[in-house]
Amino acid sequence: MNYNKNKYHAKKVEFDGIIFDSKKEGMHYLKLKDMQNRGEIENLRLQVPFELLPAIYKDEIVHLKTKDKIVKKLVQRAVNYVADFVYEKDGVQYVIDAKGMRLSDYILKKKMMRSLLGIDVIEI
Repeated sequence: MNYNKNKYHAKKVEFDGIIFDSKKEGMHYLKLKDMQNRGEIENLRLQVPFELLPAIYKDEIVHLKTKDKIVKKLVQRAVNYVADFVYEKDGVQYVIDAKGMRLSDYILKKKMMRSLLGIDVIEI
């Protein structure tokens, strides 16, 4: 199948009906899947979200015709990091990211994963 290139020139690929953002990510999936099939790792998951900072809401009064109503207004969206792969080996959780380019937002989120959640992101 033909997939569009992204702005960083990575070509999307498909394995097992799953579309990956790069060939590197897709090939690592095949490796991890094989490791899971051999019993070396377990509980392989893809695109796992981690909340780094929760969304912030504030109460706001809305004046209706007959009454006032308090509603929650979103002030700041949550900050999330989505790991390419998460799996377990010998009771330890591993978080993997297939990186081609290390952009500033990724570097910050990787630091937040360690600082806030105590999770080290492994780059491949």
